[in-house]
Amino acid sequence: MSTPAAQQTPWRRLGAALTYRDFRILWSGAFTSSIGTWMQEVAQNWLILTLAGAASAFYLGLESFLGEAPIILFTLIGGVVADRRDRRHVLITSQIIQMGTAFTLAALVYWDAIRIWHILVLSVITGIAQAFGGPAHQSLVPSLVEKQDLPNAVALNSIQFNLARVVGPLLAGAALTAFGMAACFGLNGLSFLAVIAALLALRIRHVPATTPSRMQDELKIGFAYVRSQPGVIGLTILAFATTFLGTPVLTFLPLFAQNVFHGGVAQYTTLMASAGAGAVTGALCVAWMGRFRHMGATALVLQATFGLLVVLFAITRVLWINQLLLFGIGTTMVMCFAMLSSLVQLIAPNEMRGRVMSIYMVAFRGGMPLGSLAAGWTASLVSAPVVLGVNGLLLSLVAGWFLLHSHGVREL
Repeated sequence: MSTPAAQQTPWRRLGAALTYRDFRILWSGAFTSSIGTWMQEVAQNWLILTLAGAASAFYLGLESFLGEAPIILFTLIGGVVADRRDRRHVLITSQIIQMGTAFTLAALVYWDAIRIWHILVLSVITGIAQAFGGPAHQSLVPSLVEKQDLPNAVALNSIQFNLARVVGPLLAGAALTAFGMAACFGLNGLSFLAVIAALLALRIRHVPATTPSRMQDELKIGFAYVRSQPGVIGLTILAFATTFLGTPVLTFLPLFAQNVFHGGVAQYTTLMASAGAGAVTGALCVAWMGRFRHMGATALVLQATFGLLVVLFAITRVLWINQLLLFGIGTTMVMCFAMLSSLVQLIAPNEMRGRVMSIYMVAFRGGMPLGSLAAGWTASLVSAPVVLGVNGLLLSLVAGWFLLHSHGVREL
């Protein structure tokens, strides 16, 4: 049983969800795996930059699109599966598939057989696995903690992911220098074992309905529920806008490192670490705040600030200032993401959470590939800084629209 927020010390309040055994175990396993994921992210982006040459902007956007496109195609089905099956089993299967793609990539690089199309195909397979694992994970977390500690749990999950964004690139830089790219991919494959072990150790079990109706009927029920909730619709639209317009700033970091600041992989990992440090700070803030009044309005203000920081990053050419801006971008982006996700999970009932979260995730994760593909194509015609400047401005305008007209979000 968690201590009421009013009686918690500041440190206990910051880590409230970690007082639950099952959440603590899953968090530790996920953190280990996230470090491996970010090691692979750095190595893979740099590999594309090396293989593609002048076409690297397009291929960076295309790889991001293909890796996330299965989210659009299969996450809704994954949400129904998360409500019909043991969510732990769905997650374990997802982790095994992702582990296999990481080891395959490591082998191709080690034997110098890697081609661009290999990376693209493996990204699609990984994306399919995540399309089923994502809703299962999002649906499992609320069952591990009490409702008042759910925003803290969401923020702590964001902390582990973004703390790994700081640690992973630094380890990737060291591994690339000492052992080469294959080591980064191989270590990522091994890191999935930590998540699998954590899932097997959980005591919580999800018991699905014993007499499920047809999958398409359950999906229709999920859509009907979302349509009846203006707040969920508004949060879903905001999630899409934030990822579509905001995440290309991270996709283009290798280009900024090489073309704007004339650096190499060390410069790239430093920029990644700056954004990651900001993301950890933002997640810590949300974890400490927990559930509070006017969370919806606060998220909108943060989104508007996020957009303005992206504009400033696009027009600035002083490295230390860009690093500070990336810190602010990471902070506001993660605070916005964590608050939007927490609000959706708080609204959704447990028996329908898989379907509601899958609809939300289609928008949230779907905005990433579409935004990266559009930004990559546009950047090949103009430039990455121009694209980011326009994206940041549009992001702030979207937030301003919702602040003025609400659509069920401002009052949450």
